[in-house]
Amino acid sequence: MRFYVGITDFDWFTFLSASAPLDEVNFWRPSPGQSFKALGPGGPFLFKLHSPRNFIVGGGFFGYYTTLPVSFAWKSFGTKNGAHSEQEMRIRLAKYRKASPGSPEDYEIGCILLQSPFFFPEHEWIPASDWPPSIQTGKGYDTAEPRGQALWEQVQDWLAAHEPISDLVLGQTEEEVRRGQPQIVFPRLGQGSFRVVVADAYKRRCAFTGSPVLHVLEAAHVRPVTEDGPNDVQNGILFRQDVHTLFDRGYITVTPEYRVEVSRRIKDEFENGKEYYSAHGSLIALPANPSLQPAGKFLSWHNEKVYLG
Repeated sequence: MRFYVGITDFDWFTFLSASAPLDEVNFWRPSPGQSFKALGPGGPFLFKLHSPRNFIVGGGFFGYYTTLPVSFAWKSFGTKNGAHSEQEMRIRLAKYRKASPGSPEDYEIGCILLQSPFFFPEHEWIPASDWPPSIQTGKGYDTAEPRGQALWEQVQDWLAAHEPISDLVLGQTEEEVRRGQPQIVFPRLGQGSFRVVVADAYKRRCAFTGSPVLHVLEAAHVRPVTEDGPNDVQNGILFRQDVHTLFDRGYITVTPEYRVEVSRRIKDEFENGKEYYSAHGSLIALPANPSLQPAGKFLSWHNEKVYLG
């Protein structure tokens, strides 16, 4: 098994470890740089502090990598970015970017989204004295190698004693891969990761209007979390804010055939709605990958339980 150890900002770690337990965190990189391809969904990602604190201090399970404007990263994850405020986050980013912390620029950052993070108390930190100073971001390990096996055994022992993680989905099994239809299998997503994964699945465009303005787009749950709906990409559709509100309140729905239906109640109650009625019967824009498209069971639930007709 492969796992990865990423070098971690100490203030980020200190803030988040004091906030534990958490369902997710954004392990940000100060600039977009290269994509993160060291792990597949569910792969273990460990935290190592910057030298001279050469210790592994916790970890999480890789969910997804993307690049985001810093304001949208804050909107999606809030304090799970490892800071009290967006301004504090920008100050930390500026230190690594060697830029002015007061810049209003909405620059992009790399975002490694980790699920079910865990944090070791200081007396249980794992020494990592074998790391050369030249490593700036992190490195991968394999449990087929002695060092990787020894390190993972220490982590696994700690998890077995402290963390109920047996129900995590850790990628595909070999049997699933052999069956031939490639699927994207995410670990159980937190709310912020759900927002980001759904936004990227729809190429950051509203499925109803086609709007590409990211800051007014929202990931709608087809079946709400309050009604036992999961933070699953197949339970999500990307909508502009007004469409999201109408969808949640039952004025708009999407059929299992992916066609828009607009309730007559919009006209009855608001004496308008031409923009919305013009889309009645049309297909929503869908992710190209079928495994990212809304599941029929969730759409049927919304048609039957929420839609006003």
